[in-house]
Amino acid sequence: MKLVHKDIEKDNAGQVTLIPEEAEDMWHTYNLLQVGDSLQASTIRKVQTESSTGSVGSSRVRTTLTLCVETIDFDSQACQLRVKGTNIQENQYVKMGAYHTIELELNRKFTLAKKLWDSVVLDRIEQACDPAQKADVAAVVMQEGLANLVLVTPAMTLLRAKVEVTIPRKRKGSCAQHDKALERFYEAVMQGILRHFSFDVVKCILVASPGFVKDQFISYLFREAVRQDCKILLENRSKFMVVHSSSGHKYSLKEVLCDPAVTARLSDTKAAGEVKALEDFYKMLQQEPDRAFYGLAHVERASEALAVDILLISDKLFRHQDIATRSRYVRLVDNVKENGGNVRIFSSLHVSGEQLNQLSGVAAILRFPIPDVSEAEEDSSSDED
Repeated sequence: MKLVHKDIEKDNAGQVTLIPEEAEDMWHTYNLLQVGDSLQASTIRKVQTESSTGSVGSSRVRTTLTLCVETIDFDSQACQLRVKGTNIQENQYVKMGAYHTIELELNRKFTLAKKLWDSVVLDRIEQACDPAQKADVAAVVMQEGLANLVLVTPAMTLLRAKVEVTIPRKRKGSCAQHDKALERFYEAVMQGILRHFSFDVVKCILVASPGFVKDQFISYLFREAVRQDCKILLENRSKFMVVHSSSGHKYSLKEVLCDPAVTARLSDTKAAGEVKALEDFYKMLQQEPDRAFYGLAHVERASEALAVDILLISDKLFRHQDIATRSRYVRLVDNVKENGGNVRIFSSLHVSGEQLNQLSGVAAILRFPIPDVSEAEEDSSSDED
């Protein structure tokens, strides 16, 4: 993402002009947009024209419109963002108040104006425009007959391809069919890696599976690379890393990213940090439950007591359409930062973010134990009796 212009007043109203440079920037933009914002962007509109003879024709024209945002639609697989709203600036092709849907395009600038730019939104822009955030990881999570090819970027986990091949069981005295099917499966995964992973961007490719599938696949991959003289695989051999996982399904990615060897290799990526923070929270919940809180009311109480050391919060909560609820989450983030705590905003498109959403989307690791809120309330009510 490229920041072209930023103009924010003292009362936190203002506008920002950005250029999305890659598909992931659409996800950042989706998190910046809210109902009621105004969005100015280039778009194509079908216009009807009437000639002097009275015949009516239609043509498609490119024009710049300013919309008051009403609905936001994001397709996570195609990374496409469509914004629907009413026109709020007079235009020669579109009347005031007319509805239009803008599909934001890569490398075309847009201007977003808000009445209130809060700290979470401004941090999101900083993160999106930081080139150091692009430390990307690819993973092949596999088992016999099933492989998921996944890209792990700082903001999301993208399933690029799913390879499924039926592998017959080994028969007594004959393994030929099993071996042939296995080779066909490995070949399909190899082609998937070459097609979907860009070796210029990807720093590390994790190959994970239960048992010996991963080792057999890696030996097949480089044997074929030598036979076919596939230079791109041979030059990037050092980027491949073999790890254990319990299955070949996408959810196994979380345990793969928890592996200490993987964490050390990916120490500079945001995804590994999120997974570690969630792992620490679960450990604390088991060992010292009074130092691990989740749920908004409990975490707010801990924040008031200046007890929050690490706040884990899902970006899904900041997309809440109710302004009062959203500002409550922003206030919580600001309070924790002011009191010297760390804030980790989890992407809901990551495996770790999905897990955090199951825990209400907000959790905290505390500096010191606080008795459970419900227990404290029960004690106070018994005192009153």
